[in-house]
Amino acid sequence: MIESIISMELPAGGHLAIRRNRICPEQETKQCRRISLVSGIHGDELEGQYICYETARRVKEHPEYLKGIVDIYPALNPLGIDMASRTVLRLEMDMNRMFPGDASGDMMERITAAVVDSIIGSDICMDLHASDIFVREIPQVRLSEDFAEALLPYAKMTNADMIWMNATATVHESTLAHSLNLLGVPTLVLEMGQGHDIHRSFGNQIVDGIFHIMSEMGIWEGPEPVVQEPAVSSDGEVEFIRSAVDGVFLPLIEHNHYVKKGDLIGEVVDPFEGTVKQQIRTERGGLLFTLRAYPVVYEGDLLARILTE
Repeated sequence: MIESIISMELPAGGHLAIRRNRICPEQETKQCRRISLVSGIHGDELEGQYICYETARRVKEHPEYLKGIVDIYPALNPLGIDMASRTVLRLEMDMNRMFPGDASGDMMERITAAVVDSIIGSDICMDLHASDIFVREIPQVRLSEDFAEALLPYAKMTNADMIWMNATATVHESTLAHSLNLLGVPTLVLEMGQGHDIHRSFGNQIVDGIFHIMSEMGIWEGPEPVVQEPAVSSDGEVEFIRSAVDGVFLPLIEHNHYVKKGDLIGEVVDPFEGTVKQQIRTERGGLLFTLRAYPVVYEGDLLARILTE
């Protein structure tokens, strides 16, 4: 898979072998465990770019601690990233609905098959995503119910704020995560932040989780970051709050806050009439983990999600 090898001596006195998208000890062995970081499937989701950068930067800062393999795939949909497009340009197709691909199929089927083939053999894979431009998410792991039992121990080590089990976005059979999990590669879907943007605090939080996992797996022997215990949910415990009217949404609270039943979290206003068209109140208490970021809303648009108590 990888032909060219660059041996890099670093200030800390250690050495790394840089092989295209792979960072590993200079003396890589078959016993080395391997983590793969995947980002850029959707070109408008950029939070993973910072996570890939910061992971590589920390590894290169202390190469003497690296005892395994770190594979980084920062841009599976590079043209989409260039044009800030969720889909594959010209085809207008969602790349994350094309896995596991087909090595003898059309162009995109061959590309997705090659991606899967490259990641196969990893001991764990982190599939990094962001929200769209309309809502902002706290760092969370989304697990399909089919693989939740096997993946939950890994998910709890990611330093995410919550784990959303059976989240609809992860159960589609043609996603990268679903395909890799079927093929025996434990794969976590992480979602955070907002489309077209990067939140360094979210990224640093998840990078700490990545190094915690790497430490637990023997890939990293440096100081092990302390991670938090995430809230764990299922679809039945998440309240969706939607707008009942058209207008401009003005939030009155930041997300990642706990709210009580009946709390006022925002208003939908009419900028022409100068009136409040709808007050947005919670029907149940819990953790506000999704909040509308794009102000213009129409009837039925998602305003917030709450992990109920």
